[in-house]
Order: sequence, then structure tokens, then C-alpha cells
Amino acid sequence: MEHRPLVIIGSGPAGTASALFLQRQNPQLARDALILERAHHPRPKVCAGGLIPHTLACLHELEVGLSVPNAAVHRGRVDVPGRSVTHEAHDLCRVVRRDLFDHSLVRVCRERGIEVREDEKVLELRRQGDGIRIETERGNYHARVVIGADGSGSMARRALVGGGRQCVGKAVMADVAVAAVDWSGFEESRYDFSFVPVAAGLRGYVWAFPCLIDGAPHANVGVYSVDAGGTGPQLMKALRAQLDAMGAPAVPVKSFPIRWYGRGVHVAAPHVLLAGDAAGVDPLMGEGISFAFEYGRQAAGAVTRAWASGDFSFADYEQEIASSWMGRKLRRLGLAVRLFYGPAWRLCFPLAGRSWRVQDIALRWYNGVDGLDRCSVWDLLGGYMRRRLQPLNS
Repeated sequence: MEHRPLVIIGSGPAGTASALFLQRQNPQLARDALILERAHHPRPKVCAGGLIPHTLACLHELEVGLSVPNAAVHRGRVDVPGRSVTHEAHDLCRVVRRDLFDHSLVRVCRERGIEVREDEKVLELRRQGDGIRIETERGNYHARVVIGADGSGSMARRALVGGGRQCVGKAVMADVAVAAVDWSGFEESRYDFSFVPVAAGLRGYVWAFPCLIDGAPHANVGVYSVDAGGTGPQLMKALRAQLDAMGAPAVPVKSFPIRWYGRGVHVAAPHVLLAGDAAGVDPLMGEGISFAFEYGRQAAGAVTRAWASGDFSFADYEQEIASSWMGRKLRRLGLAVRLFYGPAWRLCFPLAGRSWRVQDIALRWYNGVDGLDRCSVWDLLGGYMRRRLQPLNS
């Protein structure tokens, strides 16, 4: 049996970010850590691949360049019941393909001396002595700490954390060549969101993102619902309607669960931390990559403190997540779910659609521009009022 102080299960953004942030805080521990990946990079990953500005800021902080092909988004179109809004800003988003993006993060980890073992599926996790026993297809390990960064269906969650509220949404998506559709989004560096189906009962939205696949312009088209149970036919109907509106040919459709963060969600147990989709992401839009990096930061800090104190209970990790700016942002997004995807949508969408300044501040807050997502509601309202008064004082 191989003994390791830390084993990270999963080599997506949450797992690699945990390792890279740990290296900044405790280089020796990072060198002794191990990342286990069930597949081989570049491996398929069903995801829209949008990198909001906060994600790009995290990459910059970690001195990781965006080295993979990407489509820049400088314009956003949002359709709500009865209204369409267009917003322009530099670098609203960069859209990547997750197989290439995740592979690039793994390469950075290896370049910095962090060991990643691919093609090693975890078969069993159980508590043993002062840590966790990990059985894989290739061997056995004992880890003092496990970071479960193994996605929405996390084995680490099921085997070692358990309990808590189950918050799972669902998405379906398809990729179609731009040459085969009537859609100007790629040419205009634009992404589209439609909340029109909310009026028909969908608790979510339809999206269309520009992307590059093997160098060729494509549209990534999908539908998200905050609810997973029983929504499959509804999601497929909405996706088919969007593809038909674009004149798309028949294309393969993929579906995937999205675990979102909410009150009562458990993200830790003795010797175990969850990060990324395993812990829970944005419930409103299902965005998870930016939160994966922040979970990685939080997990690295918790592991560093545990080694310094000798306390591996991680009893405070859930509260640390909840009280952090990330936890507050996730809870506010949960409130937005109730407002925009519930009966109040008839009031909320018209209000949001009328004011460019509200849209601008909300988008900057969501994207993490200028640290707005760390601000209180009162600070945001103050910023809105200052923007309203600025023309009068100019």
C-alpha cells in the first residue's frame, strides 16, 4: 500500500486548482500529494466551457496562461419574456473546450512537480485508521486527507461525506458547425441566453455559445434546469426548438447533471474535503469553473491549516465556505433562483430588463469584475445610485 499525505480525486479545474493553490501555500506538501484521474487526458468533458472574467483572474493569479484555443465573447444577448436586451463589454467570457482546457491544467501541475496518475479509476473509499483507504484499478493507497474533486456524481461525497441536502440540476447540449446554421453569434463574438421558456415552466434557460472545435467555428447550444428530476423531456423540447430556430441539422445530444450549492449541503467530513462540482456550484446558471478555482483555494487553505494544527476533522470547513464571499455569492444566486425561476418572474424579468445600469452592475457582479461579487447588497445599490447620478454631475 502506498502512503500519501494528500490524495486529490479528479483532475478537472477543482482538483488541479486545489493542487496549484496548495503549492503556493505549502510546496512540500504539494510535492508529496497525488492527483488520481480515472480517464486519460485530453478526455471528453460535457460542459459549455465558459470562462468568466473571475476565472481568468484566478488563472493569472496562479501564473497559468490560457494556452488553448478559445472564442472571445464581447457581446451578450439576453431574451426574457416580452423583451430582448443586448450588452457589450470587453471580454465578457472566453469559451474553451474542456478536454483541452483541463489537459492544459494537468500539464501545468506536472511542470510544477505535482504528480498526476491517469487511467486509474477509484473503486472504493473507506475510512481506515487516521485517514482514508483508496482502492483503485491499479493499487491501494492510504491518505491522511482526501480532496474529492470528482464531479457532480462524486464517489467521495457518497462514500465519505454523505447526508445533507441533495441539490441537482440537469443540462442537455449539442455542438453544431456554424456553417450549418443561421446564427451570427460566432461572427459577432456574442453569446445568447434565453429565459423565455421560464414562462412555459422551465426553471432555467437556453444558451448558445461560440466555440472552436478542431479550429472550426461552432455553436454550443444547450438548456439548463435547476431541477433534475423529470425534466428530461422538457429540456429536450427546448433544445430541439432552439436548434430548429437556428436551422440546425440533426446532431448528437449529451446530457449531464449539475450539483449546485445550497443550504444544508455537506462539503466535509473527517479527513475529507469536497471541491468544485462535488461540493456544489452556481444554482442560477449552473456555472462551475470559476467556483472550482475558489473551492480549490479554500481546500488548499484548509489542508495547510490542518497540517499546521494536527486537526484533520475539518469541522469548520463548511462554515468557512458558507461565510466566505464565495458562499455568500452562491446563496445570493440561490435567492435569484427563487425570484427568477418562481412565480415572481413576471415582476423580476421586466424590472431587470428595463435598466441598462442594473444589467451592467448585475453582470459585473456575476462575472467578478473589479471584485464586485465580494460586495454587500448595500454596496451594489450604492454603486447603482452613483452611476445614476454621474451624468447629472458631469
